[in-house]
Amino acid sequence: MPMTNPWLAGPSPSRRLPQDRLEERILNLLSSQNMCVLATTGPDGPLATPVRYFHLGFTLLVTAAAGSPKLRNIAADPRVSIGVFAPLVGQASSRGAQVFGEARVLSPEDPEFAAHWPAVRWQSDHVERSRSLDDPPLGPLVVVPATRIVYTEHWLRRDGYAPRQFWRPGPAGTPGAPPGGIP
Repeated sequence: MPMTNPWLAGPSPSRRLPQDRLEERILNLLSSQNMCVLATTGPDGPLATPVRYFHLGFTLLVTAAAGSPKLRNIAADPRVSIGVFAPLVGQASSRGAQVFGEARVLSPEDPEFAAHWPAVRWQSDHVERSRSLDDPPLGPLVVVPATRIVYTEHWLRRDGYAPRQFWRPGPAGTPGAPPGGIP
């Protein structure tokens, strides 16, 4: 039987991408998508919420309404997981990331808010809702610096790399861990 992608057959390779190439692929995914699933856990159990995100490097940003279930869960347990994925057409196009980290909820009064807020593209929402661009929203901002990312891309198999790659931040001053970072 003819195969569209013969490199998908057989066992998966186990070779790790060089760190700079892995980081480039993760940042490409984060830059080319705008929706994720934010998973939190609180007193009522787990909650997986589809939300729009923004990013600054390996830090993901999510806006939220004050008092929302996701903010209540983050207050109870700041550990979160975020799933970002590209639309799937078939196995060869499978591409996504599981981002793990501790969420911080920033209000406009927090010193870090101003450093993160410019990455939030709120203007299109205001236009869509006929709101003035002179009145930006200043609600809570959820900031999640990645402590670990599990990146999956089956197209990597074509070049002899494992379809699942692991990223962790490196020592101070470097964006990522050494090649072959531990899962």
